[in-house]
Amino acid sequence: MSSAADGGVEILEAPAEAAEAVHQWVTIVWDDPVNLMSYVTYVFQEYFKYPLEKAEELMLKVHHEGKAVVSTGNREAMEKDVLAMQGYNLWASMEQM
Repeated sequence: MSSAADGGVEILEAPAEAAEAVHQWVTIVWDDPVNLMSYVTYVFQEYFKYPLEKAEELMLKVHHEGKAVVSTGNREAMEKDVLAMQGYNLWASMEQM
């Protein structure tokens, strides 16, 4: 490592918290045997403000593939989204990318 005193560039190590911030998290909605497809589409439009086409695309992914990533962001935002989806009685979880 060079020091600023000898004309070089000083390299500082990033704190551990910075490494955590770089990792993205996702909210996943899982298929369930209870909710109607129209209701899931409604929730995606209501909460995430997705247009009808995007909400239907995500709903069909949940229906056909068993799950869909519905939002991406930092951990705190994804915790909020998971709680919101659970508040709408959808099965949801979050994962780190």
